[in-house]
Amino acid sequence: MGCFAFLKVMMFVFNGIIFVAGAAILGVGIWVKVDSGSILGFIQGIKDAPEGLNQLLNVGYLLIAIGALLLIIGFLGCCGAVRESRCMLLLFFIVVLVVFIAEVAGAVVILVFKPVAEELISKLGTQAVDSIKKDYGKNPDVTGLWNATMDTLKCCGFYNSSDFDGSPFQMPDSNRYPPQCCKDTTRPCASKDAIVPGCFPKFKKLIDENSAVIAGVALGIAALEILAMVFSMTLYCKVGSKRN
Repeated sequence: MGCFAFLKVMMFVFNGIIFVAGAAILGVGIWVKVDSGSILGFIQGIKDAPEGLNQLLNVGYLLIAIGALLLIIGFLGCCGAVRESRCMLLLFFIVVLVVFIAEVAGAVVILVFKPVAEELISKLGTQAVDSIKKDYGKNPDVTGLWNATMDTLKCCGFYNSSDFDGSPFQMPDSNRYPPQCCKDTTRPCASKDAIVPGCFPKFKKLIDENSAVIAGVALGIAALEILAMVFSMTLYCKVGSKRN
């Protein structure tokens, strides 16, 4: 297999994977917006939901946008390689370059505005705790959303079990906590048995423990994007020289 044929195969395989991934993400995004039984549907139905929580409704649109972008990139890469279209290869290079620049800019913004992000998380935490104290045990949507979150992450409340103090869940018995907070997760318990850590500290710990992996994945994605741009430009030049 010659160098030219190898480049074509690599471009086709690489972008075929991107195309399939984009189709999957697009499908999930459409499902999130259409399915009334999804978690976003629960959030939309929450009465007096915090403003920050309502922003999660945009996740479906975000998934659709990302899926559509990956579909375009995969299509341009595959068709550009198979049909030896310099126009498609050039468009592929431009789109990937724009995405790469946007990712770098986003990383810089996150680093520069990290204190602002921490302050925002703190405010969202206050709203989440207020939501628990006001509606957990009374509003079935809020209760179901928190139960699903705690079951999935194996955590208790936003910060810890004290988030449930004074909530409607405790009204019949002021000294009980949800089963997810307890040693025995099959029934509610008293404060001395509510030992499960909060969701935010557990999520933050998970991020901290896997920061090297996250950084590695980010660098890997960046390397793949650079490699894709190099492949597309090399193939672009070879197609041009072949036609000349």
